[in-house]
Amino acid sequence: MDSESTTFKDFNLTKGVLKSIKVMGYIEPTEIQVQAIPLIMQGKDIIGQARTGTGKTAAFGIPLVELVDKKKRALQAMVLCPTRELAVQIADELKKIALLTEGLSITAIYGGRAMGQQTQELESGAQIVVGTPGRVIDHITRGAINMESIRIMVLDEADEMLNMGFREDIEKVLELTPGERQTLLFSATMPKTILKLTDEYMREPEHIKVAKKEMTVPGVEQFYFEIKESSKIEVLHRLIDVENIQSALVFCNTKKEVDKVLVKLRSHGHSVEALHGDIRQNLRERTVDKLRDEDISILVATDVAARGLDIENIEVVFNYDLPLEIETYVHRIGRTARAGRPGLAYSFIKKNEMGKLTAIQRYTKTEITRKELPTIKDAEKAKEAQVAEKVRTNIRTGNLERYDEWVGKLAVEGADYRKIATALAKIVLKEGKN
Repeated sequence: MDSESTTFKDFNLTKGVLKSIKVMGYIEPTEIQVQAIPLIMQGKDIIGQARTGTGKTAAFGIPLVELVDKKKRALQAMVLCPTRELAVQIADELKKIALLTEGLSITAIYGGRAMGQQTQELESGAQIVVGTPGRVIDHITRGAINMESIRIMVLDEADEMLNMGFREDIEKVLELTPGERQTLLFSATMPKTILKLTDEYMREPEHIKVAKKEMTVPGVEQFYFEIKESSKIEVLHRLIDVENIQSALVFCNTKKEVDKVLVKLRSHGHSVEALHGDIRQNLRERTVDKLRDEDISILVATDVAARGLDIENIEVVFNYDLPLEIETYVHRIGRTARAGRPGLAYSFIKKNEMGKLTAIQRYTKTEITRKELPTIKDAEKAKEAQVAEKVRTNIRTGNLERYDEWVGKLAVEGADYRKIATALAKIVLKEGKN
């Protein structure tokens, strides 16, 4: 099919699916969807090489919703993925695609969520399961998952699953499925370990490769600050204040660093939470919901914990630590500039990392502009401007009677109103220097 002229109607989808994806805001199919959907609908095995953000979840999700027999209350399709966050995201997207399709049950299974609740959902007749390899094997061992009726297996982010040590688990799951199943594998890279899997467990797969026309994310302005390790937290605090940032993702390379940044930002009075592998799953889900609902302003996270995050209102992504892998930079900054909004990416670069910065620019074919570090004076001016604007807003909106009475009592004691206002300004503005 010609990707430039193809529409979703060309895939002969049911009315329910067409309506659902329209509600989701899908206007026209992406390149991976144009290539993959017809082949999957024909029952072919496919190997899809595509990075995050190309629309690959819908590329296999739309056919899954179409192909599963809604009258049969048995497990028919399974998606394996590397992390619990990604499992939740994929399951949510499949449920949205299936919103107007009756008789379809989809569930996500992963570590950190109660086994009993997952078992109940499985035994009630889930037809599509999205899960992490370890938790899937747990349920198979307990007898909650019967693999005999599976018709379609999806391995999503296969390279990441292998990097995380899931090879044996993946092979065990595949060996328990019927030999005539349809297998769909998606991976950003194709190392030899992936090719070995495809040779052993797939039948004459069709290869799809989406060209990386644009390695970075459009709409994201990218800057870097040359900085000493010891100055990072203070500069991060100042930037948040100076630019009045309301929502940000701060990426660190280790759980230890995430916890350290969390404590420091809280000590400066910022509304912040953390996300990493040692935090219980129910707390992680609540934290993501808080950021999405704007109950917190800043999320400090590791890459693995943040995988699969899809939040539309992120203003700025901070590379507090420069990522270990160049491709990770693209994944990180792609968390901003969602839903047509502009976005910012700020990277903290130490002197010995300038070579890596050059490599990232060459890889992404974009310029990352140097920016001067904000000074203490900049932070003070920003704080003053924010407080002044709050004062103006309160004067406009009124409802100040209660506070007028309180100020009046001070005035009776002998202080004039200007001195009272000046003293209050000193108290408020000094808070920002703690």
